[in-house]
Amino acid sequence: MSESENQKLATEAAEGAPVAAAPEPGGKKKRKKKGAPDSFIILVACLIVVALVTVAMSFFTSEVTGASFADVLTSPVLGFSSAMQVCVFVLVLGGFLAMVNKTGALDTGVATLVRALKGRELVLIPILMLLFGICGSTYGMMEETVPFYILLAATMYAAGFDTLTGALVVLLGAGAGCIGSTVNPFSVGVATAALTDMGIAIDQGVIIGFGLVLFVIAEAISIFFVMRYAKKVKADKGSTFLSLQEQEESEKEYGQMEEDAENPAFSAVLSGKQKVVLVLFALTFVVMIVGFVPWQNFGIDVFMAGGSVDDPAGAWSAVLTGVPLGMWYFNEATAWFLLMAIVIGIFARFAGKDIVKTFLGGCAEMVSVALVIALARSVAVIMGETQLDTFILTNAANALSGVPAFIFAPATFLFYFVLSFAIPSSSGMATLAMPIMGPLTNGLGFSAEVMVMIYVAAHGLVAIITPLNGAVLAGLALAKVQYATMLKWVMKVIVVTGIVLVVVLTAAMLIM
Repeated sequence: MSESENQKLATEAAEGAPVAAAPEPGGKKKRKKKGAPDSFIILVACLIVVALVTVAMSFFTSEVTGASFADVLTSPVLGFSSAMQVCVFVLVLGGFLAMVNKTGALDTGVATLVRALKGRELVLIPILMLLFGICGSTYGMMEETVPFYILLAATMYAAGFDTLTGALVVLLGAGAGCIGSTVNPFSVGVATAALTDMGIAIDQGVIIGFGLVLFVIAEAISIFFVMRYAKKVKADKGSTFLSLQEQEESEKEYGQMEEDAENPAFSAVLSGKQKVVLVLFALTFVVMIVGFVPWQNFGIDVFMAGGSVDDPAGAWSAVLTGVPLGMWYFNEATAWFLLMAIVIGIFARFAGKDIVKTFLGGCAEMVSVALVIALARSVAVIMGETQLDTFILTNAANALSGVPAFIFAPATFLFYFVLSFAIPSSSGMATLAMPIMGPLTNGLGFSAEVMVMIYVAAHGLVAIITPLNGAVLAGLALAKVQYATMLKWVMKVIVVTGIVLVVVLTAAMLIM
Protein backbone atom coordinates (compact mmCIF):
# COMPACT_ATOMS: atom_id res chain seq x y z
CA MET A 1 0.00 0.00 0.00
CA SER A 2 1.37 3.41 -0.95
CA GLU A 3 1.99 6.16 1.58
CA SER A 4 -0.88 8.23 0.12
CA GLU A 5 -3.29 5.30 0.53
CA ASN A 6 -2.17 4.84 4.13
CA GLN A 7 -2.71 8.53 4.80
CA LYS A 8 -6.19 8.37 3.22
CA LEU A 9 -7.22 5.44 5.41
CA ALA A 10 -5.90 7.18 8.52
CA THR A 11 -7.82 10.34 7.66
CA GLU A 12 -11.06 8.39 7.08
CA ALA A 13 -10.64 6.58 10.39
CA ALA A 14 -10.04 9.83 12.25
CA GLU A 15 -13.15 11.35 10.70
CA GLY A 16 -15.26 8.32 11.60
CA ALA A 17 -15.82 7.27 7.98
CA PRO A 18 -16.02 3.56 7.21
CA VAL A 19 -12.57 2.26 6.42
CA ALA A 20 -12.19 0.17 3.29
CA ALA A 21 -10.63 -3.25 3.69
CA ALA A 22 -6.90 -3.30 3.12
CA PRO A 23 -5.99 -4.92 -0.21
CA GLU A 24 -4.32 -8.32 -0.10
CA PRO A 25 -1.04 -8.95 -1.89
CA GLY A 26 -1.66 -8.86 -5.62
CA GLY A 27 -4.17 -6.03 -5.37
CA LYS A 28 -7.17 -8.09 -4.17
CA LYS A 29 -9.31 -6.73 -1.38
CA LYS A 30 -10.55 -8.89 1.47
CA ARG A 31 -14.28 -9.27 1.35
CA LYS A 32 -16.13 -8.84 4.57
CA LYS A 33 -18.26 -11.90 5.26
CA LYS A 34 -21.95 -11.07 5.31
CA GLY A 35 -23.72 -11.86 8.54
CA ALA A 36 -26.98 -13.76 8.79
CA PRO A 37 -30.19 -11.72 8.47
CA ASP A 38 -31.53 -10.26 11.68
CA SER A 39 -34.57 -11.90 13.28
CA PHE A 40 -36.64 -8.74 12.73
CA ILE A 41 -35.80 -8.76 9.02
CA ILE A 42 -36.76 -12.44 8.72
CA LEU A 43 -40.10 -11.84 10.41
CA VAL A 44 -40.93 -8.73 8.39
CA ALA A 45 -40.08 -10.63 5.21
CA CYS A 46 -42.43 -13.46 6.25
CA LEU A 47 -45.17 -10.93 6.98
CA ILE A 48 -44.82 -9.26 3.58
CA VAL A 49 -44.74 -12.58 1.71
CA VAL A 50 -47.90 -13.84 3.43
CA ALA A 51 -49.65 -10.53 2.76
CA LEU A 52 -48.74 -10.71 -0.94
CA VAL A 53 -50.00 -14.31 -1.09
CA THR A 54 -53.37 -13.24 0.31
CA VAL A 55 -53.62 -10.47 -2.27
CA ALA A 56 -52.80 -12.87 -5.09
CA MET A 57 -55.26 -15.48 -3.80
CA SER A 58 -58.05 -12.93 -3.52
CA PHE A 59 -58.09 -12.65 -7.33
CA PHE A 60 -58.88 -16.36 -7.68
CA THR A 61 -61.26 -17.00 -4.78
CA SER A 62 -63.66 -15.05 -2.64
CA GLU A 63 -62.76 -17.24 0.35
CA VAL A 64 -59.56 -15.24 0.91
CA THR A 65 -59.49 -11.51 1.54
CA GLY A 66 -56.45 -9.68 0.27
CA ALA A 67 -54.42 -8.01 3.03
CA SER A 68 -54.37 -4.23 2.77
CA PHE A 69 -51.48 -1.93 3.61
CA ALA A 70 -53.30 -1.08 6.83
CA ASP A 71 -53.54 -4.78 7.71
CA VAL A 72 -49.80 -5.22 7.28
CA LEU A 73 -49.03 -2.07 9.24
CA THR A 74 -51.30 -2.89 12.18
CA SER A 75 -50.64 -6.64 12.39
CA PRO A 76 -47.44 -6.22 14.49
CA VAL A 77 -49.42 -4.06 16.92
CA LEU A 78 -52.17 -6.68 17.12
CA GLY A 79 -49.46 -9.32 17.46
CA PHE A 80 -48.02 -7.43 20.41
CA SER A 81 -51.47 -7.27 21.96
CA SER A 82 -51.87 -11.01 21.45
CA ALA A 83 -48.46 -11.76 22.95
CA MET A 84 -48.67 -9.15 25.71
CA GLN A 85 -48.50 -11.62 28.61
CA VAL A 86 -45.42 -13.34 27.22
CA CYS A 87 -43.70 -10.04 26.38
CA VAL A 88 -44.20 -8.63 29.88
CA PHE A 89 -42.94 -11.90 31.34
CA VAL A 90 -39.74 -11.60 29.27
CA LEU A 91 -39.18 -8.02 30.44
CA VAL A 92 -39.62 -8.95 34.10
CA LEU A 93 -37.38 -11.97 33.55
CA GLY A 94 -34.65 -9.60 32.42
CA GLY A 95 -34.97 -7.62 35.63
CA PHE A 96 -34.91 -10.81 37.69
CA LEU A 97 -31.73 -12.11 35.99
CA ALA A 98 -30.05 -8.73 36.36
CA MET A 99 -30.75 -8.81 40.11
CA VAL A 100 -29.25 -12.29 40.43
CA ASN A 101 -26.23 -11.34 38.30
CA LYS A 102 -25.54 -8.30 40.47
CA THR A 103 -24.93 -10.62 43.44
CA GLY A 104 -22.30 -12.56 41.46
CA ALA A 105 -23.97 -15.80 42.52
CA LEU A 106 -24.73 -17.07 39.03
CA ASP A 107 -21.22 -16.55 37.59
CA THR A 108 -19.53 -18.13 40.59
CA GLY A 109 -22.11 -20.90 40.75
CA VAL A 110 -21.61 -21.88 37.11
CA ALA A 111 -17.82 -21.90 37.51
CA THR A 112 -18.13 -24.03 40.65
CA LEU A 113 -20.45 -26.51 38.92
CA VAL A 114 -18.17 -26.88 35.89
CA ARG A 115 -15.11 -27.45 38.08
CA ALA A 116 -17.02 -30.10 40.02
CA LEU A 117 -17.95 -31.88 36.77
CA LYS A 118 -14.47 -31.68 35.27
CA GLY A 119 -14.20 -34.50 32.74
CA ARG A 120 -17.88 -35.42 33.11
CA GLU A 121 -19.51 -32.35 31.55
CA LEU A 122 -21.23 -34.37 28.82
CA VAL A 123 -23.49 -36.04 31.37
CA LEU A 124 -25.38 -32.75 31.71
CA ILE A 125 -26.68 -32.95 28.15
CA PRO A 126 -28.88 -36.09 28.24
CA ILE A 127 -30.08 -35.35 31.78
CA LEU A 128 -31.15 -31.80 30.99
CA MET A 129 -32.64 -32.70 27.60
CA LEU A 130 -34.77 -35.41 29.19
CA LEU A 131 -35.98 -33.01 31.87
CA PHE A 132 -36.94 -30.42 29.26
CA GLY A 133 -38.51 -33.22 27.21
CA ILE A 134 -40.71 -34.36 30.08
CA CYS A 135 -41.94 -30.78 30.51
CA GLY A 136 -42.62 -30.54 26.78
CA SER A 137 -44.53 -33.82 26.68
CA THR A 138 -46.66 -33.13 29.74
CA TYR A 139 -47.60 -29.47 29.36
CA GLY A 140 -46.07 -28.24 26.11
CA MET A 141 -43.13 -26.30 27.53
CA MET A 142 -41.95 -23.97 24.77
CA GLU A 143 -42.47 -20.26 25.49
CA GLU A 144 -41.49 -20.97 29.09
CA THR A 145 -38.04 -22.12 27.89
CA VAL A 146 -36.89 -18.57 27.10
CA PRO A 147 -35.08 -17.94 30.42
CA PHE A 148 -33.29 -21.29 30.22
CA TYR A 149 -31.44 -20.38 27.02
CA ILE A 150 -29.24 -17.85 28.76
CA LEU A 151 -28.61 -20.20 31.69
CA LEU A 152 -27.65 -23.17 29.53
CA ALA A 153 -25.61 -21.01 27.14
CA ALA A 154 -23.54 -19.78 30.09
CA THR A 155 -23.14 -23.24 31.62
CA MET A 156 -22.22 -25.02 28.39
CA TYR A 157 -19.79 -22.29 27.37
CA ALA A 158 -18.07 -22.42 30.74
CA ALA A 159 -17.92 -26.22 30.44
CA GLY A 160 -15.85 -25.96 27.27
CA PHE A 161 -18.59 -26.33 24.66
CA ASP A 162 -20.24 -23.36 22.91
CA THR A 163 -23.45 -21.38 23.28
CA LEU A 164 -25.07 -23.29 20.40
CA THR A 165 -24.76 -26.47 22.47
CA GLY A 166 -26.63 -24.79 25.32
CA ALA A 167 -29.34 -23.51 22.98
CA LEU A 168 -29.77 -26.97 21.41
CA VAL A 169 -30.15 -28.63 24.81
CA VAL A 170 -33.15 -26.41 25.50
CA LEU A 171 -34.59 -26.25 21.98
CA LEU A 172 -34.34 -29.92 21.06
CA GLY A 173 -34.94 -31.18 24.58
CA ALA A 174 -38.27 -29.39 24.95
CA GLY A 175 -39.04 -29.62 21.23
CA ALA A 176 -38.67 -33.41 21.15
CA GLY A 177 -40.92 -33.56 24.20
CA CYS A 178 -43.63 -31.61 22.36
CA ILE A 179 -43.29 -33.99 19.40
CA GLY A 180 -44.05 -36.84 21.79
CA SER A 181 -46.81 -35.11 23.74
CA THR A 182 -48.72 -37.41 26.06
CA VAL A 183 -51.01 -35.27 28.23
CA ASN A 184 -50.07 -31.85 26.86
CA PRO A 185 -53.29 -29.85 27.41
CA PHE A 186 -52.41 -27.29 24.71
CA SER A 187 -52.13 -29.84 21.89
CA VAL A 188 -53.42 -33.29 22.82
CA GLY A 189 -55.96 -31.87 25.26
CA VAL A 190 -57.46 -29.32 22.85
CA ALA A 191 -57.46 -31.79 19.94
CA THR A 192 -59.14 -34.64 21.81
CA ALA A 193 -61.68 -32.30 23.40
CA ALA A 194 -62.63 -30.94 19.97
CA LEU A 195 -63.12 -34.45 18.61
CA THR A 196 -65.09 -35.60 21.66
CA ASP A 197 -67.41 -32.62 21.33
CA MET A 198 -68.14 -33.78 17.79
CA GLY A 199 -69.05 -37.27 18.97
CA ILE A 200 -65.81 -38.93 17.88
CA ALA A 201 -64.62 -41.31 20.61
CA ILE A 202 -60.95 -41.05 21.63
CA ASP A 203 -58.99 -43.64 23.61
CA GLN A 204 -56.71 -41.65 25.94
CA GLY A 205 -54.68 -44.77 26.70
CA VAL A 206 -53.73 -45.10 23.03
CA ILE A 207 -52.84 -41.38 22.88
CA ILE A 208 -50.55 -41.59 25.94
CA GLY A 209 -48.91 -44.86 24.85
CA PHE A 210 -48.27 -43.67 21.32
CA GLY A 211 -47.06 -40.33 22.64
CA LEU A 212 -44.46 -42.14 24.75
CA VAL A 213 -43.21 -43.99 21.67
CA LEU A 214 -42.79 -40.74 19.74
CA PHE A 215 -41.18 -39.13 22.80
CA VAL A 216 -38.50 -41.84 23.01
CA ILE A 217 -37.80 -41.68 19.28
CA ALA A 218 -37.53 -37.89 19.09
CA GLU A 219 -35.47 -37.50 22.28
CA ALA A 220 -33.06 -40.31 21.36
CA ILE A 221 -32.33 -38.80 17.94
CA SER A 222 -31.91 -35.28 19.37
CA ILE A 223 -29.65 -36.37 22.23
CA PHE A 224 -27.47 -38.36 19.84
CA PHE A 225 -26.87 -35.41 17.51
CA VAL A 226 -26.34 -32.85 20.28
CA MET A 227 -23.87 -35.05 22.17
CA ARG A 228 -21.94 -35.81 19.00
CA TYR A 229 -21.61 -32.11 18.25
CA ALA A 230 -20.71 -31.26 21.85
CA LYS A 231 -17.89 -33.83 21.84
CA LYS A 232 -16.45 -32.30 18.67
CA VAL A 233 -16.52 -28.77 20.09
CA LYS A 234 -15.04 -29.93 23.40
CA ALA A 235 -12.15 -31.60 21.59
CA ASP A 236 -11.60 -28.73 19.15
CA LYS A 237 -13.11 -25.27 19.61
CA GLY A 238 -12.42 -24.63 15.93
CA SER A 239 -15.13 -27.12 14.99
CA THR A 240 -17.85 -24.84 16.37
CA PHE A 241 -20.75 -24.12 14.04
CA LEU A 242 -20.93 -20.51 15.18
CA SER A 243 -19.82 -17.66 12.94
CA LEU A 244 -16.91 -15.44 13.93
CA GLN A 245 -19.32 -12.73 15.01
CA GLU A 246 -21.26 -15.17 17.21
CA GLN A 247 -18.05 -16.47 18.73
CA GLU A 248 -16.95 -12.94 19.58
CA GLU A 249 -20.32 -12.13 21.18
CA SER A 250 -20.22 -15.39 23.16
CA GLU A 251 -16.70 -14.68 24.36
CA LYS A 252 -17.67 -11.18 25.43
CA GLU A 253 -20.73 -12.43 27.33
CA TYR A 254 -19.48 -15.70 28.84
CA GLY A 255 -15.72 -15.76 28.38
CA GLN A 256 -14.94 -14.86 31.98
CA MET A 257 -17.01 -17.81 33.25
CA GLU A 258 -14.97 -20.22 31.12
CA GLU A 259 -11.68 -18.70 32.30
CA ASP A 260 -12.75 -18.97 35.93
CA ALA A 261 -13.83 -22.59 35.48
CA GLU A 262 -10.57 -23.61 33.77
CA ASN A 263 -8.17 -21.57 35.90
CA PRO A 264 -6.86 -23.74 38.78
CA ALA A 265 -5.76 -20.56 40.54
CA PHE A 266 -9.35 -19.30 40.63
CA SER A 267 -10.15 -19.63 44.30
CA ALA A 268 -13.46 -17.80 44.53
CA VAL A 269 -16.06 -19.85 46.34
CA LEU A 270 -19.71 -19.23 46.87
CA SER A 271 -20.33 -17.09 49.90
CA GLY A 272 -23.15 -17.91 52.26
CA LYS A 273 -25.18 -15.08 50.80
CA GLN A 274 -24.58 -16.28 47.23
CA LYS A 275 -25.61 -19.83 48.14
CA VAL A 276 -28.92 -18.55 49.46
CA VAL A 277 -29.39 -16.45 46.31
CA LEU A 278 -28.84 -19.56 44.17
CA VAL A 279 -31.38 -21.47 46.25
CA LEU A 280 -33.89 -18.64 45.74
CA PHE A 281 -32.97 -18.58 42.05
CA ALA A 282 -33.61 -22.33 41.66
CA LEU A 283 -36.78 -22.12 43.74
CA THR A 284 -38.13 -19.44 41.40
CA PHE A 285 -37.86 -21.71 38.37
CA VAL A 286 -39.12 -24.80 40.19
CA VAL A 287 -42.25 -22.98 41.37
CA MET A 288 -42.80 -21.60 37.85
CA ILE A 289 -42.70 -25.10 36.35
CA VAL A 290 -44.94 -26.51 39.07
CA GLY A 291 -47.34 -23.64 38.47
CA PHE A 292 -47.63 -24.40 34.74
CA VAL A 293 -48.09 -28.19 34.98
CA PRO A 294 -51.86 -28.98 34.84
CA TRP A 295 -51.99 -31.20 37.94
CA GLN A 296 -55.78 -31.36 37.76
CA ASN A 297 -55.50 -33.35 34.52
CA PHE A 298 -53.54 -36.01 36.40
CA GLY A 299 -56.02 -36.22 39.26
CA ILE A 300 -53.60 -34.51 41.66
CA ASP A 301 -55.43 -32.01 43.87
CA VAL A 302 -52.73 -31.22 46.42
CA PHE A 303 -52.34 -27.63 45.19
CA MET A 304 -56.10 -27.11 45.02
CA ALA A 305 -56.74 -27.98 48.68
CA GLY A 306 -59.04 -25.43 50.29
CA GLY A 307 -60.54 -24.45 46.95
CA SER A 308 -62.21 -25.98 43.91
CA VAL A 309 -62.41 -25.63 40.15
CA ASP A 310 -65.33 -23.25 40.63
CA ASP A 311 -63.51 -21.36 43.41
CA PRO A 312 -59.77 -21.73 42.71
CA ALA A 313 -58.90 -18.55 44.63
CA GLY A 314 -59.71 -20.40 47.85
CA ALA A 315 -56.86 -22.89 47.35
CA TRP A 316 -53.88 -22.56 49.68
CA SER A 317 -51.41 -22.25 46.78
CA ALA A 318 -53.38 -19.30 45.38
CA VAL A 319 -51.89 -17.11 48.10
CA LEU A 320 -48.96 -16.27 45.80
CA THR A 321 -50.81 -14.91 42.78
CA GLY A 322 -54.52 -15.45 43.38
CA VAL A 323 -54.39 -18.53 41.12
CA PRO A 324 -53.44 -21.99 42.46
CA LEU A 325 -50.37 -23.85 41.23
CA GLY A 326 -51.27 -25.94 38.23
CA MET A 327 -53.47 -23.23 36.74
CA TRP A 328 -50.80 -20.60 36.13
CA TYR A 329 -50.15 -18.80 32.89
CA PHE A 330 -47.78 -15.94 32.12
CA ASN A 331 -49.49 -13.29 34.25
CA GLU A 332 -48.95 -15.44 37.34
CA ALA A 333 -45.39 -16.35 36.35
CA THR A 334 -44.60 -12.66 35.81
CA ALA A 335 -45.91 -11.72 39.24
CA TRP A 336 -43.86 -14.52 40.81
CA PHE A 337 -40.61 -13.47 39.10
CA LEU A 338 -41.23 -9.85 40.06
CA LEU A 339 -41.68 -10.85 43.70
CA MET A 340 -38.54 -13.00 43.72
CA ALA A 341 -36.47 -10.26 42.09
CA ILE A 342 -37.43 -7.94 44.94
CA VAL A 343 -36.82 -10.66 47.55
CA ILE A 344 -33.32 -11.35 46.19
CA GLY A 345 -32.51 -7.64 46.04
CA ILE A 346 -33.59 -7.14 49.65
CA PHE A 347 -31.76 -10.26 50.84
CA ALA A 348 -28.57 -9.08 49.09
CA ARG A 349 -28.99 -5.82 51.02
CA PHE A 350 -29.12 -3.64 47.93
CA ALA A 351 -30.36 -0.11 48.49
CA GLY A 352 -33.85 0.59 47.20
CA LYS A 353 -32.45 2.82 44.49
CA ASP A 354 -30.05 0.07 43.36
CA ILE A 355 -32.86 -2.49 43.23
CA VAL A 356 -34.93 -0.25 40.96
CA LYS A 357 -31.97 0.68 38.75
CA THR A 358 -30.78 -2.92 38.40
CA PHE A 359 -34.25 -4.24 37.67
CA LEU A 360 -35.04 -1.59 35.05
CA GLY A 361 -31.64 -2.13 33.43
CA GLY A 362 -32.39 -5.83 33.08
CA CYS A 363 -35.80 -5.08 31.60
CA ALA A 364 -34.24 -2.72 29.07
CA GLU A 365 -31.91 -5.45 27.82
CA MET A 366 -34.95 -7.63 27.04
CA VAL A 367 -36.93 -5.10 25.00
CA SER A 368 -35.68 -6.40 21.65
CA VAL A 369 -36.44 -9.98 22.72
CA ALA A 370 -40.00 -9.05 23.67
CA LEU A 371 -40.51 -7.26 20.35
CA VAL A 372 -39.34 -10.34 18.43
CA ILE A 373 -42.03 -12.40 20.17
CA ALA A 374 -44.68 -9.79 19.36
CA LEU A 375 -43.65 -9.47 15.71
CA ALA A 376 -43.73 -13.25 15.30
CA ARG A 377 -47.45 -13.18 16.12
CA SER A 378 -48.20 -10.72 13.31
CA VAL A 379 -48.17 -13.36 10.56
CA ALA A 380 -50.78 -15.45 12.36
CA VAL A 381 -52.86 -12.29 12.69
CA ILE A 382 -52.75 -11.69 8.91
CA MET A 383 -53.56 -15.35 8.20
CA GLY A 384 -56.59 -15.23 10.46
CA GLU A 385 -57.96 -11.87 9.33
CA THR A 386 -57.77 -12.81 5.64
CA GLN A 387 -59.08 -16.40 6.18
CA LEU A 388 -56.02 -17.77 4.35
CA ASP A 389 -55.49 -20.37 7.08
CA THR A 390 -59.04 -21.74 6.79
CA PHE A 391 -58.82 -21.79 2.98
CA ILE A 392 -55.60 -23.83 3.03
CA LEU A 393 -56.95 -26.22 5.65
CA THR A 394 -60.28 -26.86 3.92
CA ASN A 395 -58.81 -27.46 0.48
CA ALA A 396 -56.04 -29.71 1.78
CA ALA A 397 -58.60 -31.80 3.67
CA ASN A 398 -60.72 -32.14 0.51
CA ALA A 399 -57.68 -33.36 -1.40
CA LEU A 400 -57.12 -36.12 1.19
CA SER A 401 -60.65 -37.46 0.88
CA GLY A 402 -60.79 -41.04 -0.41
CA VAL A 403 -57.06 -41.83 -0.28
CA PRO A 404 -55.79 -45.12 1.27
CA ALA A 405 -54.14 -45.23 4.71
CA PHE A 406 -50.57 -45.52 3.42
CA ILE A 407 -51.07 -42.24 1.55
CA PHE A 408 -53.35 -40.54 4.06
CA ALA A 409 -50.83 -40.73 6.95
CA PRO A 410 -47.76 -39.18 5.24
CA ALA A 411 -49.92 -36.69 3.30
CA THR A 412 -51.62 -35.58 6.51
CA PHE A 413 -48.24 -35.24 8.20
CA LEU A 414 -47.01 -33.06 5.31
CA PHE A 415 -50.22 -31.03 5.45
CA TYR A 416 -49.89 -30.34 9.18
CA PHE A 417 -46.18 -29.68 8.74
CA VAL A 418 -46.73 -26.96 6.14
CA LEU A 419 -49.69 -25.32 7.88
CA SER A 420 -47.83 -25.24 11.20
CA PHE A 421 -45.39 -22.69 9.79
CA ALA A 422 -48.25 -20.23 9.56
CA ILE A 423 -49.98 -21.31 12.79
CA PRO A 424 -47.26 -21.81 15.44
CA SER A 425 -49.82 -22.07 18.25
CA SER A 426 -50.54 -25.73 19.01
CA SER A 427 -53.93 -24.96 20.55
CA GLY A 428 -54.78 -22.64 17.65
CA MET A 429 -53.92 -25.34 15.14
CA ALA A 430 -55.95 -27.97 17.00
CA THR A 431 -58.96 -25.66 17.29
CA LEU A 432 -58.84 -24.84 13.59
CA ALA A 433 -57.98 -28.26 12.17
CA MET A 434 -59.81 -30.87 14.25
CA PRO A 435 -63.38 -29.90 13.25
CA ILE A 436 -62.32 -30.53 9.63
CA MET A 437 -59.85 -33.41 9.94
CA GLY A 438 -61.81 -35.32 12.58
CA PRO A 439 -64.91 -36.11 10.48
CA LEU A 440 -62.70 -36.78 7.44
CA THR A 441 -60.58 -39.33 9.33
CA ASN A 442 -63.62 -40.91 10.92
CA GLY A 443 -65.45 -41.09 7.60
CA LEU A 444 -62.54 -42.89 5.96
CA GLY A 445 -62.49 -45.43 8.76
CA PHE A 446 -59.01 -44.48 9.99
CA SER A 447 -57.81 -44.14 13.58
CA ALA A 448 -58.62 -40.72 15.05
CA GLU A 449 -55.96 -41.28 17.74
CA VAL A 450 -53.23 -41.73 15.12
CA MET A 451 -54.47 -38.66 13.26
CA VAL A 452 -54.17 -36.63 16.46
CA MET A 453 -50.61 -37.84 16.98
CA ILE A 454 -49.77 -37.02 13.36
CA TYR A 455 -50.84 -33.45 14.08
CA VAL A 456 -48.93 -33.38 17.38
CA ALA A 457 -45.71 -34.74 15.86
CA ALA A 458 -45.77 -32.55 12.74
CA HIS A 459 -46.61 -29.39 14.66
CA GLY A 460 -43.95 -30.16 17.29
CA LEU A 461 -41.32 -30.66 14.59
CA VAL A 462 -42.15 -27.35 12.94
CA ALA A 463 -42.18 -25.50 16.28
CA ILE A 464 -38.44 -26.14 16.49
CA ILE A 465 -37.59 -24.40 13.23
CA THR A 466 -40.32 -21.93 12.28
CA PRO A 467 -39.24 -18.28 12.45
CA LEU A 468 -42.75 -17.49 13.65
CA ASN A 469 -42.05 -19.17 16.99
CA GLY A 470 -41.14 -16.06 18.93
CA ALA A 471 -39.94 -18.06 21.93
CA VAL A 472 -37.24 -19.75 19.85
CA LEU A 473 -36.02 -16.49 18.31
CA ALA A 474 -36.01 -14.83 21.73
CA GLY A 475 -34.10 -17.70 23.31
CA LEU A 476 -31.52 -17.77 20.55
CA ALA A 477 -30.98 -14.03 20.95
CA LEU A 478 -30.25 -14.55 24.64
CA ALA A 479 -27.84 -17.39 23.83
CA LYS A 480 -26.01 -15.24 21.26
CA VAL A 481 -26.91 -17.64 18.44
CA GLN A 482 -28.37 -16.42 15.15
CA TYR A 483 -31.50 -18.06 13.82
CA ALA A 484 -29.84 -18.92 10.49
CA THR A 485 -27.01 -20.70 12.32
CA MET A 486 -29.40 -22.79 14.37
CA LEU A 487 -31.53 -23.61 11.34
CA LYS A 488 -28.56 -24.76 9.29
CA TRP A 489 -27.32 -27.03 12.10
CA VAL A 490 -30.67 -28.46 13.14
CA MET A 491 -31.98 -29.37 9.68
CA LYS A 492 -30.27 -32.77 9.68
CA VAL A 493 -32.00 -33.57 12.97
CA ILE A 494 -35.34 -32.42 11.55
CA VAL A 495 -34.93 -34.53 8.39
CA VAL A 496 -33.92 -37.69 10.24
CA THR A 497 -36.61 -37.27 12.90
CA GLY A 498 -39.25 -36.43 10.30
CA ILE A 499 -38.52 -39.52 8.20
CA VAL A 500 -38.61 -41.85 11.21
CA LEU A 501 -41.84 -40.27 12.47
CA VAL A 502 -43.57 -40.62 9.11
CA VAL A 503 -42.61 -44.30 8.89
CA VAL A 504 -43.85 -45.01 12.42
CA LEU A 505 -47.07 -43.03 12.02
CA THR A 506 -47.87 -44.61 8.65
CA ALA A 507 -47.33 -48.08 10.10
CA ALA A 508 -49.63 -47.20 13.02
CA MET A 509 -52.35 -45.94 10.65
CA LEU A 510 -52.16 -49.17 8.64
CA ILE A 511 -52.33 -51.35 11.76
CA MET A 512 -54.95 -49.42 13.72
